[in-house]
Amino acid sequence: MAVKETGVSYYGLNYPEHAERDFKEMIQHNCNAVILALSEFDIDFWFPNIVKITKVAKDLGMKVYLDTWGIGKWFGGEPPSNFLTNNVRNRQVSAFTGEPLPAACFNTKAFKDYFYGICEKLAIQVDADGFFWDEPHYALPKSYASITGGPGDDWACRCPMCKKDFEDLYGYEMPKIMTKEVVEFRENKALEILTEASRIIKSIRPESRITCCVHATINTYYVKENRGYDNWDKVGKTDVFDVFSTTILNYNLPRSYFKSITQRTVDIAKKYNKGSQRWLMNYYNEPEKIEEIKEIVHLYKEMEVESLFAWTYRGGHGTVLAAPHALEMWDMLGEAYGEVLDDKYKIKL
Repeated sequence: MAVKETGVSYYGLNYPEHAERDFKEMIQHNCNAVILALSEFDIDFWFPNIVKITKVAKDLGMKVYLDTWGIGKWFGGEPPSNFLTNNVRNRQVSAFTGEPLPAACFNTKAFKDYFYGICEKLAIQVDADGFFWDEPHYALPKSYASITGGPGDDWACRCPMCKKDFEDLYGYEMPKIMTKEVVEFRENKALEILTEASRIIKSIRPESRITCCVHATINTYYVKENRGYDNWDKVGKTDVFDVFSTTILNYNLPRSYFKSITQRTVDIAKKYNKGSQRWLMNYYNEPEKIEEIKEIVHLYKEMEVESLFAWTYRGGHGTVLAAPHALEMWDMLGEAYGEVLDDKYKIKL
């Protein structure tokens, strides 16, 4: 199976004329797609230019996906959340201590109205090809965090809204201990809002391609860590998702782990007739030998992954999360993409 799509994330977007230069550089690095990582501030403050920047990329022949980056701190990403600043009572709550956490409870009406409004606004006014759900996850109360995931570990969310919904569904008070019913409840609630948001988008733009990206785990690590998105089958069979994606792996992990994660990703995608997507780390951590980037890219191609993306443009150059040799990594990624991307999908400037 051919690699049809290669791209990177792009953030800090401000001016269309600057973005055009960056997009042309991406194309020269054999990218035919870009994910625009949009913070709440971007959507509030820079919205007119988001519309223009998307058009610039599309006019150059690129596919454009919108990433609700760090929104409510429910999705992955570094940017702060306007919602959390303005809604101190709509936060996830520690099951053990009852303390509010720095993440929105997405079951609350306030957050759902806010998030659905963002999705509707973007779908109506921005001519993108799709949306990217970026590592949606529950907050992990840091004071009680444990990577072992034992029965005594704290978790979220046990706010009044979640407790009420749980009791209405199961007929008894939501436990403080992570039970099978609590896991099921959290998985289903987490998917409900993504499903509804995807339906809103598709009611406006029926051809919009929705990608759901889950943490790349092999041993239910994030269920043990109580994040709630490790049930890949439940995500894969969700009908409004078009692409099943799994996240970045650190280059220090053994190649057998890369193979296992990739095989599981492709298997889930094929099982539910979805596109498959794998990610590469192009920031912060780099392999011992830069050429290993090519090995991973070719591995993904050989295992029949259709879409390859890397975080982020230029290896994060100029940010605190830049790779030690960010621009060298970026060039190597471009070479690797050029070797695996089918010629008929390459953009010629």
